[in-house]
Amino acid sequence: MADQIPESTISEIRSTADIVDIVSEVVLLKRAGKNFQGLCPFHSEKTPSFTVSPDKQVFYCFGCGAGGNVFTFLMQHEGLSFPEAVRTLGRRYGIVVEDRQLSPEERARMAERDGIFDVHQQAAAFFRRMLLESPEGRTARAYLEKRGMRSETIERFSLGYAPPEWDALAKYFAGRRVPTTYLETAGLIIPRKSGSGFYDRFRDRIIFPITGVSSRILGFGGRVMDDAMPKYLNSPESPVFNKRRSLYGLEAARGRCRETGTAYVVEGYFDVLALAQAGVTNALATLGTALTAGHVKTLKGHVSDIVLVFDSDQAGIRAALKSVEVFRKENMDARILVLPEGHDPDSFIRKFGAEAFGAAARNARSMMDFLMEETIRKHGLSVEGKLRIISEMQGPLGAISDRMARSLYIRNLAEKTGVDEAMIAERIAPTNPPGGGRRGPAAAGGGGPAGEACLTGRHIRIERKIITMMLQFPDILPEVERRHTLELFEDEQLKSIGRRILTQYSTTGKYHVSDVIEALDDTEREMTVNLAIGGDVWDREGCLRLLAQFESGRKRQKDNLLQKIEAASRNNDQALLLKLLKEKQHRARKRQTIN
Repeated sequence: MADQIPESTISEIRSTADIVDIVSEVVLLKRAGKNFQGLCPFHSEKTPSFTVSPDKQVFYCFGCGAGGNVFTFLMQHEGLSFPEAVRTLGRRYGIVVEDRQLSPEERARMAERDGIFDVHQQAAAFFRRMLLESPEGRTARAYLEKRGMRSETIERFSLGYAPPEWDALAKYFAGRRVPTTYLETAGLIIPRKSGSGFYDRFRDRIIFPITGVSSRILGFGGRVMDDAMPKYLNSPESPVFNKRRSLYGLEAARGRCRETGTAYVVEGYFDVLALAQAGVTNALATLGTALTAGHVKTLKGHVSDIVLVFDSDQAGIRAALKSVEVFRKENMDARILVLPEGHDPDSFIRKFGAEAFGAAARNARSMMDFLMEETIRKHGLSVEGKLRIISEMQGPLGAISDRMARSLYIRNLAEKTGVDEAMIAERIAPTNPPGGGRRGPAAAGGGGPAGEACLTGRHIRIERKIITMMLQFPDILPEVERRHTLELFEDEQLKSIGRRILTQYSTTGKYHVSDVIEALDDTEREMTVNLAIGGDVWDREGCLRLLAQFESGRKRQKDNLLQKIEAASRNNDQALLLKLLKEKQHRARKRQTIN
């Protein structure tokens, strides 16, 4: 992929882009020494094991082994190819990327994504004009006014209106030379079942553009103004829109979410608008759908405190209970706020105001407390009811990996039910190993998943140390090359990484970790980033001592081999002697290569 874009362009983008800025758009990062840490966006975890190094411009997760540079991050997180990642960053930083050498398939894929984004922008402008200027939009404007929406809110969220005609949008695009395939893929128009032509997906609905963190429109939501069904209608899945991960209002709420560390997750578009209009600008909605694991992954990249806001009716309680399970599977915590009877966030904030909403949110219950109370309310405190309560709480309580937290929740359940604490504890067996199965630097021996095979034997450990030294102290590279140190390596993978480092240094006259890893395969890349991101402190004297120690060890290994050969000869052990002589011959070839 890399040879399809000029290396000079890739290098310019790599040196301009800041990986901390890019990653922090989807991961809540906190300073940890000279690096940043956060919850990994590629697997579920409670304790941050995802590290970003601003010095080396790389990231690495000690939990799942994902690692790379700024291009790799976009490729893994957004599902982009390398050229697409380069082009995305180039567009962001104002660097022109020539893509005339791309393959026809890649060019078509990029053109389709750009085409969909373009028709979304044009459609949003059409819907907005229909709302503000057309006679048909008079009813929609009256409806928004009735819902208490002020003009600045309508402007801020770019609300629009889809007229009732069957093909108003299709006709609008007919004379604009826009490929019909883009409109159809975006889900804005639908082929007629009989005859030719298309009709509009959104008709006689308030339109809510759904934007991503890059401010580009991913899709649309539409809401009826009467009791017609379905009440909400969203764009279908497309190359740019995944509704199971998208959240309405994310772009507008992102700044306040990061500032407060809190996000309020509601169910409806108007809930977000009403809260934002009242000053609660860190509210998001799940596009009228149930909360998914994808939503949780998106949320954990922006905040550490999540408050789920539900109506008090049975549908709201059921949704809250389902959300507990989703968060539990993703190893994430949240608090649950069930509003007073008869209220949703929209009506509550308009009647009681932002201060009352904030007070209610501060008293939101933890997921486990909410689950206990709802389970008790459902089954009651009869003998049979208590048995069912304990049975239903076995899974959620057993999934808590922290022993102290599990013990405290068991005590809480015992107090609520009047059942002996020891008896409940006997029934609640942990379903996760201590630490939740997470493998951090200590658990993985500093190596992470990709490097575990290289942790056997003292010689392999010192070879890892030398590669770490080369990655973190490039001044020693000429000395490593002069001594032919890599030719003495036993581990071929480490040797390959070392050669890549020396090649990069000797070819370009400079060296940076983020440059090297693009030439490595996935396994080598993960290992390299893991070694590079460590906190070792190097100086030239220490590096020379390490090289001398390595060479001395290899000499002792050679002397030991000669002693073993002599012993095998004395004992007339022909099989062992043959094996040892082959090893001596192999080492002799190595020395000849070095010479």
